Amino acid sequence: MHRKSSTFHSRRAATALAALLTGALALTACSGSDDDKKGDGETSGGATGATVTLPKLDGARLEVAAVWTGAEQANFKKVLAEFAKRTGAQVTFVPAQDPIINFLGSKIAGGQPPDVALLPQPGAIKQAVQKGWAKPVGPEGQKELAKNYSQGWQDIGKVDGKQYGVYYKAANKSLIWYNTKVFENAGAKEPKTWQDLLTASQAVYDSGVTPFSVAGADGWPLTDWFENIYLSQAGPEKYDQLAQHKIKWTDPSVKQALTTLAQIWGRKDYVAGGQDGALQTEFPQSVTQTFTGGDQPKSAMVYEGDFVQVNIGETKAKVGTDAKVFPFPAVGSAAPVVSGGDAAVVLKDSKAAQALLTFLASPDAATIQAKLGGYLSPNKNVPVSAYPNAVQQKIAKALIASGDDFRFDMSDQAPQAFGGTPGKGEWKDLQDFLKNPRDVAGAQAKLEKDAAAAYGNGG
Repeated sequence: MHRKSSTFHSRRAATALAALLTGALALTACSGSDDDKKGDGETSGGATGATVTLPKLDGARLEVAAVWTGAEQANFKKVLAEFAKRTGAQVTFVPAQDPIINFLGSKIAGGQPPDVALLPQPGAIKQAVQKGWAKPVGPEGQKELAKNYSQGWQDIGKVDGKQYGVYYKAANKSLIWYNTKVFENAGAKEPKTWQDLLTASQAVYDSGVTPFSVAGADGWPLTDWFENIYLSQAGPEKYDQLAQHKIKWTDPSVKQALTTLAQIWGRKDYVAGGQDGALQTEFPQSVTQTFTGGDQPKSAMVYEGDFVQVNIGETKAKVGTDAKVFPFPAVGSAAPVVSGGDAAVVLKDSKAAQALLTFLASPDAATIQAKLGGYLSPNKNVPVSAYPNAVQQKIAKALIASGDDFRFDMSDQAPQAFGGTPGKGEWKDLQDFLKNPRDVAGAQAKLEKDAAAAYGNGG
């Protein structure tokens, strides 16, 4: 998952998530045990137990574009294969680059747009609509959405009241994963507050292991770090104001969040490889190096969403035993709950493209990928038993329990030039801040300059 996704926040959900996760941590993973079960009358293949009727599409060809790579891409291709099996359509996956809007622009300019694209930001859906690329979701797809999604998840796929996006994938992005062996050796406890996190980090450091891996080579994990701190510390109202650029990045609340962030980023010995090493560390490596190396991994903790499990799966560590997770600690009065999402949007309208959106809005599609791990669906009718381990099941329950309480991540609400482009805007400014965490004022000035240019306003 090499890019930013959308975000939700709710204080109620924060409490629910914290409570659910606490119970999950003591449970060991039971990977694979659900693969043979039929959850709520659904199966992971064939038309048996199907909850949605799809048309026969023999001879139809579809191209589906997304920025997913590795296991995430391989797992999604299995979902597309099931759609092909049920309908007779031929489906091809097209790997896209970040930012996907630019990638799609060049495809459209060349007269070869994919039929369907998975867009990782609400801002990208809006841009696709404004450019005249996106086509509205048809009546069958809308029927599935109404049946399977909370109103909040339906609404975030709308532009000017019209449904364009089907949110197929969600992610809980308020999680810190840790190496249990290192924590045990250090006598460190799972933190509930930011101060607790600093205490645990010191205990880990004293035991001879670097506390954190930070994926500084990718800009998006850095924005996620900032947003969790800002949301918890400044509160939802300020968060909304900054997201819409109604207050400037030079605001004292931003100074406070960056200063807090520097308590970890600014400690060279708290970050694997120091700041320079972190800036060369890509997201997958930030995870794998936390869970390899026995008693002496390169780091004890890594911050990112539930999809981290896909990367842990590339090591010998087992989720629930060797690798555990705790909610991002409360920096202010409430712990943050941040979630991402990817929405399917039709770019070339056809019976086949609309049928694929209908399928992706059904529990049938999501259940297939849920069983494969490293995936979370906002679809409330996906059986919890489909998720392959106790940790993932609890995270899925918490996401659904949050209902309609959404707040979207700033960088996803921002114009893509500021919030979603490698080497530019917020991504680049936070990479520069990671390099020099002492210069809070300089970082604020850069962020404000780039935000003002992208939003076209002065704050």
